[in-house]
Amino acid sequence: MYSEQNQARLLEETRKLLQLIKNQPISEICLDIARDIVPKLREVVVYHDWRYYVLNDPVISDFEYDRLFRYLRDIEHKFPELITPDSPTQRVASDVTKVFPEVPHLSRMLSLDNAYSAEELRDFHRRVIQGLGGVNEIEYTCEPKFDGAGIALVYEDDFLVRGATRGDGARGEDITPNIKTIRAIPLKAPLSQFGIKRIEIRGEVLIDKETFRKLNQQRLEEGLTPFANPRNAAAGSLRLQDPREVARKRLDAFVYQITFAEGSGGKNLLGADIRTHLQAMEILKACGFKTSWGAGLCKGIEEVIRFCQSWEQKREEFPYEIDGIVVKVNSIIFQQTLGETTHHPRWAIAFKFKPKQATTKLRRVIFQVGRVGTITPVGELDPVEVGGVTISRVSLFNEDFIKEKDIRIGDMVLVERAGEVIPYVVKVIKEAREGTEQPIKFPKVCPSCGSKLVRLPGEAAWRCLNMRCPTQLKERLKHFASRRAMDIEGLGERTARALVMSRLVEDVADIYYLTEEKLLKELPLRMQQMGEPRPTYIGELNAKKLLKNIEASKNRPFHRVIYALGIRYVGYATATLLAEMVNSIDELIEIPPVKLEQAPGIGPKIAHSIKEFFSLPENLKVIEKLRQAGVKMSKAEMKGPLEGKVFVFTGALSSMTREEAKRRVEELGGKTSDSVSKKVTHVVVGENPGSKLQKAQRLGITIINEEEFLKMIAR
Repeated sequence: MYSEQNQARLLEETRKLLQLIKNQPISEICLDIARDIVPKLREVVVYHDWRYYVLNDPVISDFEYDRLFRYLRDIEHKFPELITPDSPTQRVASDVTKVFPEVPHLSRMLSLDNAYSAEELRDFHRRVIQGLGGVNEIEYTCEPKFDGAGIALVYEDDFLVRGATRGDGARGEDITPNIKTIRAIPLKAPLSQFGIKRIEIRGEVLIDKETFRKLNQQRLEEGLTPFANPRNAAAGSLRLQDPREVARKRLDAFVYQITFAEGSGGKNLLGADIRTHLQAMEILKACGFKTSWGAGLCKGIEEVIRFCQSWEQKREEFPYEIDGIVVKVNSIIFQQTLGETTHHPRWAIAFKFKPKQATTKLRRVIFQVGRVGTITPVGELDPVEVGGVTISRVSLFNEDFIKEKDIRIGDMVLVERAGEVIPYVVKVIKEAREGTEQPIKFPKVCPSCGSKLVRLPGEAAWRCLNMRCPTQLKERLKHFASRRAMDIEGLGERTARALVMSRLVEDVADIYYLTEEKLLKELPLRMQQMGEPRPTYIGELNAKKLLKNIEASKNRPFHRVIYALGIRYVGYATATLLAEMVNSIDELIEIPPVKLEQAPGIGPKIAHSIKEFFSLPENLKVIEKLRQAGVKMSKAEMKGPLEGKVFVFTGALSSMTREEAKRRVEELGGKTSDSVSKKVTHVVVGENPGSKLQKAQRLGITIINEEEFLKMIAR
């Protein structure tokens, strides 16, 4: 798509634009300048999209890309008349699609016939030879069969005009707004350079294994049932009603076939100008599409068989989930001669790899407590081999999953190992039931601490919210001591584990009752009695330093104390908002849920989580222990010399990071902001300041340098 000379030009243009962005804020851009800049910005952003999403080989940092994209977006926002349909900013639509209308495909989307052995591939080859009247020299293309969701793309005069699902093969659902969010699919492609006026391209939308793993991890943390495999995740994401949500799924797309290609005057280009499947793929690749990795050209069926066998051995190394190899006759004229059935083309077949599924018996179910209190049912199975791995345990995720699939102890179940969910219960073999199977009873109290379990609105998972729950305590302690919370240096992974294992700490408040004697004498003795290594990393010097840091943490700002408690859904920003709504922890405990729900950025789910947390007597006991230990639990206790002052930082500081500077301000009673407004009292300027400096000057805000800031906090 881009020659070396063209790429060199675009990289030089990128450098110039980044320098322009640095020196010229949007406020200084007039319409005439914008008309000159916008086409250049679009060209370089599209180029860097291609490097990142198609080649997987970026040549600028994410930060630099974001600066280019935002600058383009902001100019278009200022001058909407400059927006064009192919602008990279138009990938995410702002409206929500309630209904996906059905549209006819330009050519039918058929299924593929399957082969499961070398002999079945040879049978396919014999049928091809017979269909071609005895032609013996057959070239085949072989490419990985992605396990995703099929799509049909239509381009007219180089512009993407439609994207549709497979549907029933004749008609699919129009999901164009969602398709536009996928950056591997060009909004404009130079197809006219190849004489193509109108074209239909088949492809597959999918999610790579690593993105899929992170997506499922996030769903589990949110109490949702994970997707069974990347195919389900991709197909489900494609049909979300809000394109902005689709964009967050980081979908990918490969194209694998041209099914319709029309030139000027309605000329059919397939079999004429475009004579082979390989040539068609080269055209699409040259136009910026992502085509199948690892594709090969094979002469004769024996080469095809070796290709398929080779890929079956290395399928796990591939970054995407694949379940076979698609074999196609390369000549498009031969394809047209062979034709198709009502179900599948006669010129192509899918060689399917050995399945990653097996049936086995579910013997019993245990309930595990996760690090954030999630209760997960885990099924114990009769050991069975799935995809070369012996499986004996399977996550059943949550109560809804069990009810939906009607899983019972003693059932025969079909388990699957795919897409980093290892393994997954696909279904129950109800035909194998003997009448002795037992329903799975979900516990009402935590298996670890006996506290009542809670199910928050909109979640599928039951949770234990007890701060003293032994299974959760190590993770709660690490969170409590983290930088944005109580910022206790020295209380990391190893120390938290030792304190919890030795039972010197049975809730987060216990750290304020530690002494040198407990750390240097009791801790090593208890660890030794448990058969654990002596914690040599806690010597006299480290013990003194840790205790000093724990003592200093008693005076942290009120919002960081709220954040440190580890209330579900209460992140740093929400904790800051809560600290502005109330004056003390007691007010937060007593605040009516309705008042919480009305606050911007909170809503019913977070409000319910807060009230459930404070309804547990165990949590209130921990809060009282913190108060008795001297931890400041209200804003009145935390007044400092910077009270009433609001700081913004711009540019790089040499003596500390920006986060450290913000913490120092908060510890001294002040506030910080990420944007300049009339509420800001001081802007601290470091090296290479951004546009915040100019805005502060216009508003007449006090501007100080790093040295003046250090003197201020020292006083």
